[in-house]
Amino acid sequence: MKRWQLLILTSSLGIGVLYAQNKQLLYDFYEIPQSLMVNPGVKTPYKWHAGIPLVSGIGFQAGTSGITVNDLFANDGVDFTTKVRDRAVYGMGPRDEFSGSGQIEVFYGGFRSANRPDDYYSFGMYGEGYSSIFWPKDLAILGFEGNANNLNRRFDFSHLALQGEAVNVFHFGVNRKMNDKLDLGIRAKLYSSVFEFRSKRNSGYFVTTQGDNNILENTLVAELELQTSGVKEFIDILDDTGATGADLQQWLLGRSFFGGNLGIGADFGFTYQLNQNTFLTGSILDLGFIYHTNGLENYTLNGAVSNEGIEILLPEDLFDTTTDIWQELVDEIERLVPFETNQNSFISLRPIKLNASVRHNFGSIGKGARGSSNFDHCSCKPGNSALRTSNLDYRSAMGAHLFMIHRPKGPQAALTAFFQHRFGNLLALKTTYTLDKYSFTNIGLGLNLQAGPVNFYVLADNLLGYGNIADSHYASFQFGFNIISWNDN
Repeated sequence: MKRWQLLILTSSLGIGVLYAQNKQLLYDFYEIPQSLMVNPGVKTPYKWHAGIPLVSGIGFQAGTSGITVNDLFANDGVDFTTKVRDRAVYGMGPRDEFSGSGQIEVFYGGFRSANRPDDYYSFGMYGEGYSSIFWPKDLAILGFEGNANNLNRRFDFSHLALQGEAVNVFHFGVNRKMNDKLDLGIRAKLYSSVFEFRSKRNSGYFVTTQGDNNILENTLVAELELQTSGVKEFIDILDDTGATGADLQQWLLGRSFFGGNLGIGADFGFTYQLNQNTFLTGSILDLGFIYHTNGLENYTLNGAVSNEGIEILLPEDLFDTTTDIWQELVDEIERLVPFETNQNSFISLRPIKLNASVRHNFGSIGKGARGSSNFDHCSCKPGNSALRTSNLDYRSAMGAHLFMIHRPKGPQAALTAFFQHRFGNLLALKTTYTLDKYSFTNIGLGLNLQAGPVNFYVLADNLLGYGNIADSHYASFQFGFNIISWNDN
């Protein structure tokens, strides 16, 4: 059991840190070069940028839409068993989720083409991971109460749904200013899977009814599957008493750099100017797949069986030493509902993410600032629309952002209202209020600091939850360092 707990923990941590899947604070915060990673078609007001290796984009995220740690372990005078029954077993539903996602940038950079100044190229490598585990409500009730007092109730196996992975991603993108109103972007990705596990689209049930030949009859109908790649190798290293940390590190590096299962994908994005101060943006991320062909170990439980337990004929069976009636029962169940393993290859689709926003700029920018719309002090060539207009064109801005992501039980959405303000060329702030399945009180704050060529940003979600992390449904923190050369330098 400890091995599976370690596996789930490792997948939740990704490659070692956690990073939010919904990046509403980073989205369209285009002073930060990492905004290209959530919209390849965002504005690009730089000549070039270089992320400081390993610290250009790191953070953490974890969320639960059901209970919190405080719900179970608070010293509130309520018996622990009562808390588990009322708040977890019966208080949560099959769509309640425990989730985490992670990302760390190994290296990241970008530059504007000298021959095609309307084009901005970006490239890099990052590791990411995520886990999504849904609450198996019916099975939790069956485990907590048993079946004796639940006659004729079908315990639904479709409540079982979980997925997790760790993957290394190599990427190259192109952002092009098509005209004064439209920016488009595309990014190609190559995935190298470290490990993955998933179990979804399960079906079946367990039910207990009145028996004909015995008191009770139990019926099991199951179509369950757990697919894994790289997991068995990972566990084998952990179980090997002679293995060292260097062995695990070597395995992780080998799987990260094309030694595992490979896949391809793409990101697409745009920014469109409706009028002088209003912009529409959108992006679709991780439209791709990974083909798993090695390190495979899949588990299935398929079949149907009904039994009324052991039928004993008295007094003959009491003195029959040649028949193992218990083993006969087990063999019969295993024959009708076999638990099997296989090494079949499989394709896993990436967790597709969708972003869309509307933004309205307002407030005087001020002559001579980097955000000046006429770029009075720009050293760019006259008539070059890309370098003249792809600048910081706002003093204040407000708008709305929609995020959606595909999960094992269907799409999940989050809606954000935001406000941004720049204090000269040194500091920019962004505040957000987000509604999602984890919280209705998620207030976030992002800070971007530009000290000469050095760029530092820090973004934190659900600030109200930091007062008591144990009672929070969601927590996220991100930061990074870059070196930037701006278009007007």
